[in-house]
This record gives sequence, structure tokens and C-alpha cells, in this order.
Amino acid sequence: MTYHFQNPSQGTIEAYIRSAKTIAIVGLSNRQETAAYMVAKVMQDAGYQIIPVNPKLAGQEILGEKAYANLQEVPVHIDIVDVFRRSEFLADVAKDFLETDATVFWAQLGLESQEAEEVLRAAGRQDIVMNRCLKVDYLNVKG
Repeated sequence: MTYHFQNPSQGTIEAYIRSAKTIAIVGLSNRQETAAYMVAKVMQDAGYQIIPVNPKLAGQEILGEKAYANLQEVPVHIDIVDVFRRSEFLADVAKDFLETDATVFWAQLGLESQEAEEVLRAAGRQDIVMNRCLKVDYLNVKG
């Protein structure tokens, strides 16, 4: 049987987006043609604080914001961790996520991981979204 993650209700997803102020984008680079960059730009233009997380670019600026090597280095509370890393890396990001006070673990469209879900749920974390595009959901909420 193939693993398929069950997302929270549409209302819960909308609540995450409405209440969020800060979004850490794991895997964000300064390459404007990437999906991560396009999503980050739309969310930043919408008024969210974007926090780039990319170990290769730590200390540099992306979209005018300082990039961090990992989630644990981010000095402010993160509302949504939006992950743009291949599915096989999601469990590692989930473990980093658990070492922060971040609220929502969000894996971008096309990404899901049973191991990541198990890691998060074992730690009592229920605010998990996978295989959804934050930008698309935001635009739907905004109307």
C-alpha cells in the first residue's frame, strides 16, 4: 500500500495562513527561477517575514533577508516552516523543526514523507501540511 498523508481540513490550513507572520523557507536560494524563490517573493510581498534557510548561503541575503544555515539558528519565532527539499530529506528537516518553537511544518507541493510525519507526531506535533503549495493556498485564502 502506498503511503498517502492526510492534510488538515481546509479551515485549519486557512487558519495557519491567517495567523502566520513569519515563514522560514527551507531550501530557498537566490535563483529567481526556482519555485522556492517565487513562493517566498509572493509571501514577502503579501507582508509575511521571510526567513531563508540554506546552509550553503548562510549569512548572505536573499530577498533582503539574512539566510541561516538551519532552523535552530533562526533568532525569532517561526510560524510556518515551508520546506523545499526532496522528500527523502523531510525527516531530517522535521528533526530540526522539533528543536525550535516553530508552529507549522509545511512540505511544498509534490513532497511528503511518512518518516517525517512519524517523527513529528511522536513528538506530539499535529500541525503538519504536506504536498500543498503555500502560495496557492495563500492566494485562495486571500480570495
